[in-house]
Amino acid sequence: MKKLCLLLVLLISYQQIEAQYTEIINSKRPGNSESPYGIGTDVIQLETGFFYGQSTSKATFAKLNPMGVNIFLRYGKFMERLEINANITYQQNELQFNNVFRSSRTINGISQLTIGAKYMIYQQEFEDKSKEVRSWKKRTEFDKNRWIPTVGVYLGLNTNFLGEHYKESGISPKAAILLQNNFTSRLNLITNLIADKITTDNSVYSYIVTMTYAMNDLWSIFAENQGDFAEYRNDFQLGIGAAYLYSQNMQFDASVRTNLSSNNPGFIASLGVSWRLDRHQDPLN
Repeated sequence: MKKLCLLLVLLISYQQIEAQYTEIINSKRPGNSESPYGIGTDVIQLETGFFYGQSTSKATFAKLNPMGVNIFLRYGKFMERLEINANITYQQNELQFNNVFRSSRTINGISQLTIGAKYMIYQQEFEDKSKEVRSWKKRTEFDKNRWIPTVGVYLGLNTNFLGEHYKESGISPKAAILLQNNFTSRLNLITNLIADKITTDNSVYSYIVTMTYAMNDLWSIFAENQGDFAEYRNDFQLGIGAAYLYSQNMQFDASVRTNLSSNNPGFIASLGVSWRLDRHQDPLN
């Protein structure tokens, strides 16, 4: 963990600062993956959504109906490549046991409170071929550099400020490699490789792959695959959804996911909104 922190500090110290700020809001919703790009300095962004789902445990024949609110708070300060964020989930689980007595109970509380930061260590640049007038082939051919992704890293801590039923043994680190390929101005691919709860007995190593396509200036759609690298777990999710740009600083979204796990099949749906307070100013040259 200390080596990872030292590496991040060194990268921050020696990388040239480049702007990541965009004129319109750039939200990670409705996907679960995270882009290596930050929101820009002096920007506060709130991304929140309500979710509801159903799943069944084949081992215990119990039904789980989770519902709650997720809040993702992002803050850009100090430098363009750096972003500080917090991920908070308040969840209520209705447990229905289909045994002889057909009992049920409800638990609720904060199920996640993770604080962290991400830093973009490499930004891929592309040649502007729209100005190429001498050759139609060169103007329209695919830029092979687009296969090389922009790269970011994330380091965070899972706190233990959780509800009684969601308590862990203590705080634990979380780390991720964040990749993004911009294949066109409308189509991009985000890949996350994640190591969560690293120092605990319940450590999870997973991936998220998200493809996003902007149909026009207002609407975008996405498809997502999420899974774990573990023999004792078999979680495999597929998700689809859409986002609508209401204004320069606000976006609405909706999504639905299905869990194809052989042990706990089910689905979860979500409605959300993203909003930012934009006080960004370009640095004076």
